[in-house]
Amino acid sequence: MAIQQNLRHRPTQIRGGRVFLRKGSGSIVVNGKPLDLFFGRETSRMIVRQPLELTQNVDKFDVLVTVEGGGMTGQAGAIPSASPARWSSTTRRLKSPLRKAGFMTRDAREVERRKVGLHKARRATQYSKR
Repeated sequence: MAIQQNLRHRPTQIRGGRVFLRKGSGSIVVNGKPLDLFFGRETSRMIVRQPLELTQNVDKFDVLVTVEGGGMTGQAGAIPSASPARWSSTTRRLKSPLRKAGFMTRDAREVERRKVGLHKARRATQYSKR
């Protein structure tokens, strides 16, 4: 029997995540490392597990994740934003609880571009009185 594998890609400007779901025992692998080794902080691990715990699928799927860009916290935030869309496409009954919890909505914030004549997006040169 062929292995069914689902992919969901959530691109953003700074960080991007791809989530592969397979029926399995509940292991989560991020960039080739187990979740506990990749994310040192418990907060980051909790953020990654939230959609699984909300839908009671912690031990039903093996999750393989590739993330790039941003920092550790940004990558941890990218994983749950990519995961629920994939789960909702495999099982329609999961869509409404994920939407109510806010996992289906993309965070639209982006880095503001640098303007000509300024150091950064809004940082101007220091004012000189004389």
